[in-house]
Amino acid sequence: MLWSRLADALLLLHGLFVLWVVLGGLAVLARPRLAWAHLPCAAWGVWVELAGWVCPLTPFEQQMRLAAGEAGYAGGFVEHYLTAAIYPEGLTRELQIVLGLAVLGLNGALYLAVWWRGRRAAGARRPG
Repeated sequence: MLWSRLADALLLLHGLFVLWVVLGGLAVLARPRLAWAHLPCAAWGVWVELAGWVCPLTPFEQQMRLAAGEAGYAGGFVEHYLTAAIYPEGLTRELQIVLGLAVLGLNGALYLAVWWRGRRAAGARRPG
């Protein structure tokens, strides 16, 4: 029971991390100082997708599930939980690259907006 609950907690943490990677740029748009926390996470998430890696949290969760007597699963977090819900046929390498580039593009656009907003604000403070 303990291992099962720990695996569920890790799954929740992993899901929140994925949301932070994908949508954290929105928080940075509102509070630019959060960039120091978001940029490394976003870089990691994009790198994992583009490199075709499996996040280390996934095998850790699988080990906890096996220790709890549950069945493990093949593949990574995105493939098992997210892609299974959105793309039932599974995660292809091409789709993985598209997901990585989508996260990169979305966050790039948000950081461009943060940069532009900061630049405009700095220009407004300069004596004319």
